[in-house]
Amino acid sequence: MPGKKDFVVTPYEVKGRIDYERLREQFGTQPVTPELLSKLRHMAGGELPPALARGIYYSHRDLPALLDGYANGRPFFLYSGRGPSGPLHTSHLLQFQLCQWFQQRLGVPMYIQITDDEKFWSSKTGIAREETAHWGVENLIDILALGFDPKRTFTFFDSRSIGALYPLAIRVARKVTYSTVKAVFGFDPSTNIGLVFYTALQTVPAFWPSWAEGRAVPCLIPCGIDQDPHFRISRDIAEGLGFPKPALLHSQMVPGLLGESVMSTTGDRSDNALFLNDPPATVERKVRNAFTGGRATVEEQRRLGAVPEVCSIWALWRTQFARTEAEFVEVTEGCRSGRLLCGECKSRLLERVQAFYRSHAEAREKTKEWAESTIVTAAPKPL
Repeated sequence: MPGKKDFVVTPYEVKGRIDYERLREQFGTQPVTPELLSKLRHMAGGELPPALARGIYYSHRDLPALLDGYANGRPFFLYSGRGPSGPLHTSHLLQFQLCQWFQQRLGVPMYIQITDDEKFWSSKTGIAREETAHWGVENLIDILALGFDPKRTFTFFDSRSIGALYPLAIRVARKVTYSTVKAVFGFDPSTNIGLVFYTALQTVPAFWPSWAEGRAVPCLIPCGIDQDPHFRISRDIAEGLGFPKPALLHSQMVPGLLGESVMSTTGDRSDNALFLNDPPATVERKVRNAFTGGRATVEEQRRLGAVPEVCSIWALWRTQFARTEAEFVEVTEGCRSGRLLCGECKSRLLERVQAFYRSHAEAREKTKEWAESTIVTAAPKPL
């Protein structure tokens, strides 16, 4: 296992205890400052979503320039995606909840990429092609059910949208060398050629509106910081193709329920994440058994307090389930002071999680009626 100061963060592997400030410096990105958050709050005309307000999104590339352009009448669009290998879990929702907030507050279009091809190529567990296609549909419905506007939301479902993607992917691929993807992703001679080509496909949505409209349309990509290498390549070739560099807004990864690693869809630790298709009894069991920062005894915790920063339950409050800053502060201070014991905290969180699952299930049923209509299948013009 990696030591405390050793960690790995790539689009295909995340392990170890991540030093996020050190990672930001290694990647050469800029911090999300209080001044930048204040600008976002002013533009949106209201409070920031939890993941922004509480420092989950902590790093960026070129975000101030994009916001300044918007303030001066230059609209932008959002782009994010999902590699479908199984059901979504709660941490998968962070980037899409933020995108939905941007769309709702600023009225901007949203482009979603469902990479059922890449997940098949990159799978280490031998996931079948039919499974990635199935989970692609299921994941898309879950994403759209967060409240996206059907008239302003567009989906590239790679295996079904290839006719729309490929004309521009041809131009992108010509600009990306094998030596570049080998250096960025660590590919070796056994890597299949699908993964080598995939960066070209993932780049296309960042340029699509500019290509379709024949003018420069800025792009903002909220994503986990593990995805930054993909888009560094996109940014490097953008201007050579006549498109603006996409701006990025990076989040930290949500720790798993077992306190061992980040939440993940794949692998044999299904109790490490809250999946959206978990039944209520499973959700309760996972929350009750989750790792906390509590002490060995009630008396000790009352006296010394707990450590919220290492607690997987506190991480869930922080990322999305504490609805207001006042509630988040109350939970944090109660934990740290010993007033709020772990059992009580878990019970409170469980009520909030179960309520979210019920409302999301209702929204999901309504979304099924229009989800397919968002899928783009034709290129906007010949190339």
